[in-house]
Amino acid sequence: MYIPYEFLGKIFTYLVLFALAGTGIALLLGAYSFKKRRIIFPGFVLFTLYLFYSPSKLLCRFFRIRENLVDDILIDLRNALMLDRFVHTKKNRVVFLPQCMRHPECRARCDPIHGYECKRCGKCDISKIYEAADKYNFKVFIIPGSSFVKKIFKEYRPQSCLGVACYNELAEDMQEVSFIPVQGVLLLRDGCFNTKADVEEIIRKMEICDV
Repeated sequence: MYIPYEFLGKIFTYLVLFALAGTGIALLLGAYSFKKRRIIFPGFVLFTLYLFYSPSKLLCRFFRIRENLVDDILIDLRNALMLDRFVHTKKNRVVFLPQCMRHPECRARCDPIHGYECKRCGKCDISKIYEAADKYNFKVFIIPGSSFVKKIFKEYRPQSCLGVACYNELAEDMQEVSFIPVQGVLLLRDGCFNTKADVEEIIRKMEICDV
């Protein structure tokens, strides 16, 4: 059987070029939306950048653009598109915090389903988030990893979600739970230990739901 390798090679080359062009356009549109706070073709941008997530970062690296721009675009667009639904969800609202926000001397017990059970000792910012969550009717979960999210969704069935994480995780996690209204807040200082978050921004996102 004759296999037209040359023809197949051309098709593959055209597909790669088409994908690169589409990714480049998505990056430009996303960067414009991120900078100007004016959303253009959000569905196309989200679909393309998630589909070609790694190539998008490689493209940024090639043109000496910071790779985190891809995550900034994905998070910012998702926040903008889902804000209205997030604000108007009235029950089963949750906040997911990474366990790395805990104080180095934290003695909280880790429940196999709900994650760490905060004692509200006041040594870290998590206690402030708990106070605001009580006021604005959110339930807080401090989770060691994304596997806990699935367990919590299965048991608690959240109707909206506010997540806090680093660049490496937040964009992906928001995509995973995008079947409900979701908002994301990036850590100010990431890593796996003693991280910092914009507590005022987290509280503000809960506060705007008090309507």
